[in-house]
Amino acid sequence: MKTEEKPVVLYWDASAVLSALLKDDHSREAHRWASRSGYHLLSTLAYAEVSAVLRRIARERLLAEVLVKAAEESLETGPWRSWQGVPRQNDLRQLSARYSLRGADLWHLAAAKILQEDLPELKLLTFDRRLMVAVQGEGMFNPYN
Repeated sequence: MKTEEKPVVLYWDASAVLSALLKDDHSREAHRWASRSGYHLLSTLAYAEVSAVLRRIARERLLAEVLVKAAEESLETGPWRSWQGVPRQNDLRQLSARYSLRGADLWHLAAAKILQEDLPELKLLTFDRRLMVAVQGEGMFNPYN
């Protein structure tokens, strides 16, 4: 008998969302998490990053426009709920001293830490190696590993 999975509280960074929208090495894992019941949180920064990547793909004709449009539609209708909060400057400063992250990844980590204060079960889903190291270092279990 299959045990029922617990609902998740999952913060998605842009790398995870893109893997859910476009086929890559992590798509199967992203789809597995997207199909889980619970709360799937998407920051406005991740939304902006994903939108920019999809439009660049269209401009550079790396995918047919119809496929980009389908990915954009999936971004709007996927399991994600918008989160419009902002990380605290002090958190950004402290985390930047501990980890070598790009600005957007630092922002995602600090944002997830704020959310985790009220939602201790929150996990951060990323397929970015450096951010994964920071997530694990902060004790924010990365469901990919």
